[in-house]
Amino acid sequence: MYRKAAGLALAGALLGGAAACSGDGSAQPDRKSVSKPVRVTLAAAIERAAAKNEKLTSLSYRMTGRIPGQGSLAARAAIGFKPAVMRMHMTQKDAAQSGEVEMRLVGGAVYINGGKDAADELDGKSWIKFDLSAMGKSAGGQDPFAGVGRADRNPAEDSESLTAAKDLRKVGPQTVDGVATTHYTGTVQLATMRQGLVKEDAATRKRREKSLEEYEKMGVSSLSMDMWIDGNDQTKQFRIRAKGTKGPLDLTMTFLDYNKPVVVTAPPASETADLAEMFKGAGQEP
Repeated sequence: MYRKAAGLALAGALLGGAAACSGDGSAQPDRKSVSKPVRVTLAAAIERAAAKNEKLTSLSYRMTGRIPGQGSLAARAAIGFKPAVMRMHMTQKDAAQSGEVEMRLVGGAVYINGGKDAADELDGKSWIKFDLSAMGKSAGGQDPFAGVGRADRNPAEDSESLTAAKDLRKVGPQTVDGVATTHYTGTVQLATMRQGLVKEDAATRKRREKSLEEYEKMGVSSLSMDMWIDGNDQTKQFRIRAKGTKGPLDLTMTFLDYNKPVVVTAPPASETADLAEMFKGAGQEP
């Protein structure tokens, strides 16, 4: 049961770092070659939106799609960045972990609501707590819960990499949730994304390196990205697609709100099982 909860948590954390399939795709990009001046103009539009993403204090979004090895996913979440808080409701299908799960990040801990399955095995307690500061590492030196601690990551953080796409193109105007946007698309190699990290500060470089490692674990070498930008240079929707060794990756994230207060509370202690304490009591490392 612990592995199931961890799997759901990791899937949720990854959902908080990417995007899946709600773009209508009705307009097709012009495949003619793009002159350098035009490409620079397109990249500038992406950079303006990416810069606004970096300045967000909070956001809420809707997510649907598929992750290799996890099946199809649908989620709705709200994230605050300082301090780091998050709440997410997720539905997962077509996988061993099929079902619904609620996830909260608050006070440096991640809480997973395992529902009846968890309560049946944990003396009626339906919540499992992952205290990020207390979680140890496995004998191999890898933290099996590392992805859980990245649940507060901006879902559109990878969008800036679209500027490096050699085939960057403007698809054209499209409406997303009633908002007029301009749709851009392109494909970026992971190797190119890694090369671009040298210009970032240490914290950003470390965070994005972990993101690249997650993609590499899926057997992904390149990402097809689609970005919908509104008239205020704000990202309205972001989609990532790739072919991995374990199946297709296809995630689309649609922004719903920006810079609104996000309040998250920890579940009652009486309804929560602390995973670190449980392993400690069993004489094991989490």
